[in-house]
Amino acid sequence: MNRLRNRLIFVFVAATLIPLAVTIWVTTSLIQMGQGLRETSISTALSVGEQLRVSSDAYFHSACDDLERRAQAGEVEPARHAAPDDAVKAFAESGESSRCSVAGDQGNRIEYLVKHADGVWVYSSPLAISLKRVGDTRRNASLLDQMWSEYDLRHGPEVTLVLLSAAFWIASLALLVYFAHRISQPIQRLTAGLAQVASGDLTVRVAAGRDDEVGRAIKTFNDMAARLKESTDRLLYLRQLESWQTLARKTAHEVKNSLTPIRLTVEEMLSRYDEADRVFMEQATQIVVDEIETLERRIRAFSQFATEPPVSPTALNVNSLLQERIALLKSAHPEVAYECRLGTVPEVVADADLVKGILTNLLENAADAVGGGGRILGITSADQEKVAIEVHDSGPGLSEQAIASLFQPTISFKKRGMGLGLSIARKSALLSGGDIVLVKGELGGAAFRVLLPVATNGYQARPDRG
Repeated sequence: MNRLRNRLIFVFVAATLIPLAVTIWVTTSLIQMGQGLRETSISTALSVGEQLRVSSDAYFHSACDDLERRAQAGEVEPARHAAPDDAVKAFAESGESSRCSVAGDQGNRIEYLVKHADGVWVYSSPLAISLKRVGDTRRNASLLDQMWSEYDLRHGPEVTLVLLSAAFWIASLALLVYFAHRISQPIQRLTAGLAQVASGDLTVRVAAGRDDEVGRAIKTFNDMAARLKESTDRLLYLRQLESWQTLARKTAHEVKNSLTPIRLTVEEMLSRYDEADRVFMEQATQIVVDEIETLERRIRAFSQFATEPPVSPTALNVNSLLQERIALLKSAHPEVAYECRLGTVPEVVADADLVKGILTNLLENAADAVGGGGRILGITSADQEKVAIEVHDSGPGLSEQAIASLFQPTISFKKRGMGLGLSIARKSALLSGGDIVLVKGELGGAAFRVLLPVATNGYQARPDRG
C-alpha cells in the first residue's frame, strides 16, 4: 500500500471539502439574498406600476371631462371630417354619440369625438404627460413579474453551483491522484532500495528520471550505495589479505625451517663420497640446491606479501613517476614501444615506494604480455577527488577465468609467476587510500587503472605505519 499517496489524497480531501462547503453555503446565501432583493424590487415596481395605472386613469378621465366641458362651452374649435380616417370612421360606425380617447404617436394628446349630421367633430387637446410611456412601463413590470414566476431562481443557480463545484472538485481530485502517484512512486522505489541496502544488497540502484529534490535524493542514494559497495569490497579484500598473510607467514616459516637442514645434509653427503661417485653426487646436489633456491625465492615472495610495509605518504607528481618508471624499463625491454599521454593532474598523497612498486609491476606485466613489437600506453587523468594512472597494452588480453580471480594471491597465469604481484600492488594502492581496477583497453589488450587520492592544500604527512 502506498501510504504517502493515500496521505496526500487525504490531506487534499480534508483541505478542500471544508472550504468548498463554506464557499457553497456563502454563495447560496448570497443567491438567496439576491432573490429577496429582486423580489422586493419587482414588488416595488409592480406597486409603482399600479399607482401609475390609477393615476393615469384618473388623469385621463379628468382630461376628458375638461375637454368635453370646453367643447360644449365653445372654447375649443372642432375639426370636421367629411372623409374621416380609420379611427374616426370606426367611431362613426359605432352606436356611440361621443367618445374620448388618447391620440398621437407618444400618447401625448387627447381627442373628444362627437357625432353630428354633417359628420364627426373632433376636439383635441395636448396632455402634460405621455400616457403611452406610462402604459409601456406598466406592461414591462407585468412581463418581468410573469417571467420571474415562471423561472424559480431560488433553486436553479444553487443546483448549477453545486454541480459545477462537484465536477471541478472531482477533476481536481483525479489530477491529485495522478500527481500524488508520480510523487510517491520514486519515493517508494527509494524506500525499497534503502530496505534492500539494509538487508545487505549493495548492488541495488534506483532509476531517477527526474531533476527535482526527489531525483537528487535518488542520485545521492545511488552514489552512497556505490561508495558503500566499494568500501565493503575493499574491506573484504583486506580481510582476505589478512587471512592469506597469516597463512603465508606460517607456510614460509615452516618451509624455511625445513630447507636449512636439507641444504646442510646434502652438502655433507657430497663431502663424504668417493671420487668415483663425485660427478653423480655433484649433479644430484646441484639439482637439489637449485630446487631449494626456488623454494627460498617463493618464501621471500610470501614473506614480502605477508609483511605490512611502512607507509610514508607524501605529495607526489604522478606524471614524473610514470615517466621515470617507463624510462627505467625501456632498457630492459627494448623490443617494446612505450607511449605516454599525460594530463594536467594535481599532486597525490601516497607512499612513493609503494606507487613505484605498483607501476613497476603493471609495466612489467604489460611487457611480458605484449612480447616483441608490442605497445604499452601510459595515461594520467584526474577528477575532483582522485588521480588515475592507466597502463594499457596490446597483448592478448585477459580470459574470463583470469578476470574472475585477478587479484587473488597464489594464482598466476605466467610461467614463472608467483601469483602475488597484482595482490601486492592492490594492497599497496589500498594502503595509499586508493585502489586498482580493470578497465577496457585502448590497444586491444589488458588495461589497469590506479586510483590515488588528490593532495589537498592543508595536507600534512602522516606518521609511518609499519
